[in-house]
Amino acid sequence: METVQEEQVWILRTLQGDSEAFAELVRRYQRPVYLLAYRMLGNGPDAEDVAQETFLRAYQALASFEIGRRFSSWLLSIASNLCIDLLRRRKLAWLSLEDVTYRAAASQEEPVSGALRREQADQVQRLLARLPEKYRLVVVLRYWYDLSYEEIVEVTGLSLNTVKTRLHRARAMLARALEEEERRCATEPHAG
Repeated sequence: METVQEEQVWILRTLQGDSEAFAELVRRYQRPVYLLAYRMLGNGPDAEDVAQETFLRAYQALASFEIGRRFSSWLLSIASNLCIDLLRRRKLAWLSLEDVTYRAAASQEEPVSGALRREQADQVQRLLARLPEKYRLVVVLRYWYDLSYEEIVEVTGLSLNTVKTRLHRARAMLARALEEEERRCATEPHAG
């Protein structure tokens, strides 16, 4: 794949002291790293801090990066570990799914369909917020980043069985939470 070869060239050039090569890696991955952090942490300032710290740590540890490994997986593993550390320190229990792209797309939609998309996104956010962070992480990596099980293993350092188990349990928790929310909505009186 041409992208992997380009990344390897940028990494090698960075290791030789070419700061512009690392800047290219930052340009390529700043959005995915920021969005992962935003989805994990739920707010922009924390996500920006984690993204900046991710690239700083990646730069400092670049000499230990294994050429041939996917740089994006390595970088996202740094970001996800920083997010988990921050969540543990601050004991945050929610997740925001709205990002700049979603807002831009929603603003161009018909008012009714845009409102429905926002309502669905809010519902997903509420449901995901109820998941413990260890389940939330694998769900975000699998369904928002479309990572394979093996890539999730690489990013998180978990075993394949643990990843599969957490995804299975997370889906079950989300299904139960959705059923509860639908039952609650069905029994609430509607204003009108």
